[in-house]
Amino acid sequence: MSNTKVLPLLEPTPDQTVAPCCPPLTERPFTADEAETAARMFKALGDPVRLRLFSLVASHEGGEACVCDISDVGVSQPTVSHHLKKLKEAGLLTSERRGTWVYYRVEPSVLAAMGRLLTITPVAA
Repeated sequence: MSNTKVLPLLEPTPDQTVAPCCPPLTERPFTADEAETAARMFKALGDPVRLRLFSLVASHEGGEACVCDISDVGVSQPTVSHHLKKLKEAGLLTSERRGTWVYYRVEPSVLAAMGRLLTITPVAA
């Protein structure tokens, strides 16, 4: 039985802005829960193969990639599957099986949330 926690997914608001998992680093200190959430996300991306796979999916035409199109990253196919599973468990990717192939997509709010987390907010005067 796995004790891996899934990163909560963020849903876009009606005006298409995304509420990130955590405030920008410069806004205020993280709560313990916010730090755990951000750490899971960045830990999943802390492996070079996972970061490359995430980049391949995120930059693929149409916003999704078949596993058959992204498996050439210098490791065996079972290792690719393992890393894709870790990215899914962290809430960074979703997948859909179509026939014999699995297609992966970056969660729509993930890139915006990660960008907002690392954004410097102006200091109020």
